Amino acid sequence: MKVDPNDLRDIEVALGDRLFIQVASWRLYLGDAGIAKSLALECSAKFDQGPSVAARHGLETVQVQIAAGPTSLPLVQLIPSSQVIELEEILAPYCR
Repeated sequence: MKVDPNDLRDIEVALGDRLFIQVASWRLYLGDAGIAKSLALECSAKFDQGPSVAARHGLETVQVQIAAGPTSLPLVQLIPSSQVIELEEILAPYCR
C-alpha cells in the first residue's frame, strides 16, 4: 500500500510527540531519540492489515541501538504497553 508522503510526515510527527521509550522513570520521546521516522515507515508497510498488525510489525522491526555499541533491542521491549495502544490509535485513521 502506497502512503501519501504528507500522511507519512504527519504520522512521524505524531509518533515523535506522543510516544516514548521508558527506562526506569525516564522517558525519551521518539522524536528526540530519532526513531519516529523509522517507526512510521515500518508501520506503513502493514497499513492494509489494520492498526494492530501495523503497530506490532513496526515495534518488532525497529531496532534501538544501546549505548552506541553492538547491542540493540526491538522497540517493543522499550515502550510501556499503554504506548502500544497509543500507537494503534495514531495509526487507525491511516489503515484501510
